[in-house]
Amino acid sequence: MLTKEQMAEITTIKQGLRVSKVVATRAVKTKQGDFFVGLSAAWDSTQEDAGGQGADIIDAMSEGEQQQAIVQRGMTMRQAKIAGLILGMQVDLQALTHAVCGGSISDTEYTNAVKAVRHNYTRKLSEATTKGTSEGGAG
Repeated sequence: MLTKEQMAEITTIKQGLRVSKVVATRAVKTKQGDFFVGLSAAWDSTQEDAGGQGADIIDAMSEGEQQQAIVQRGMTMRQAKIAGLILGMQVDLQALTHAVCGGSISDTEYTNAVKAVRHNYTRKLSEATTKGTSEGGAG
């Protein structure tokens, strides 16, 4: 059982937590083969890890843009959950496209799956973007 002090510390850290990158991967497995898709999206196309890709991007910016990129804060958990849903839908759709293009699922299966994916993500995006949704709520 956590003490009140421990809960307060966890709450403070959680409220300050920012996400700078969202990653989504999917695989469609069929008898004819597997189709894997992975996408990642960095918040404002800037990664803060020194010496990595983000440093290269920041170095190519003008001085004013560099300052903005350096001080840019990441996404809140709520924003990250929404970004995850957006990216997840794109990855699901792309994996299905790869499967139909590879001949592993039929056009009918593809069409039905795309409709279901769009419907489900639209519903979850609606829930996630409803005002008053808590940042710590279940995704």
